[in-house]
Amino acid sequence: MPKVPDGYVRVRSHLRRKPSPKSAKGLSVWAVAGLCAVVWLWGQVFGFGDGAAGQQPVPTPAVSAPTGGR
Repeated sequence: MPKVPDGYVRVRSHLRRKPSPKSAKGLSVWAVAGLCAVVWLWGQVFGFGDGAAGQQPVPTPAVSAPTGGR
């Protein structure tokens, strides 16, 4: 039988690549897109701590508006 190359194992009648330790794999594109969507939705629903900026001031009547009920 021929010699098995490094990094491979003979399994029955064929060669199989040896499992290697998993390296730290980065986030996939879909995971990054999902994370961005969650952050965007969080900002839409709860805001990002803009407590004073979120409240609208009470409108005051214009000078030309009648005040005496006439």
